[in-house]
Amino acid sequence: QLQLMESGGGSVQAGGSQRLSCVATGINTDVTCMGCFRQVPGKNREGVATIDSPGTTNNADSMKGRFNISRDDALKTLLFQMNSLKPEDTAIYYCAAGFIVRESCTIVMGNSLLNYWGRGTQVTVSS
Repeated sequence: QLQLMESGGGSVQAGGSQRLSCVATGINTDVTCMGCFRQVPGKNREGVATIDSPGTTNNADSMKGRFNISRDDALKTLLFQMNSLKPEDTAIYYCAAGFIVRESCTIVMGNSLLNYWGRGTQVTVSS
């Protein structure tokens, strides 16, 4: 059974950086799609970035240039680097993964199609 173990997150001042890691365990094959999503209490979960197995990424427009997603398949690890953080980036960040087709590995479709999720990690950005 695929499980996702997240690490990173915490509190940071505006303009700072955070790095999230997510390790996939319990499988011997590469997942076709991994992604990072976030949710603020009372709001819907939104896609931040996804990456498919060849490395094609899909990023939310509001975060382009600040956030970077990458993966290391040898380590079965998703890496998510967040720079120039703003108070509105405060949220619980979730790692997700699944075996969906490349065309569906987007922040919109992945939000509903990816079926393996981490527990989430809190990122708080203070002004």
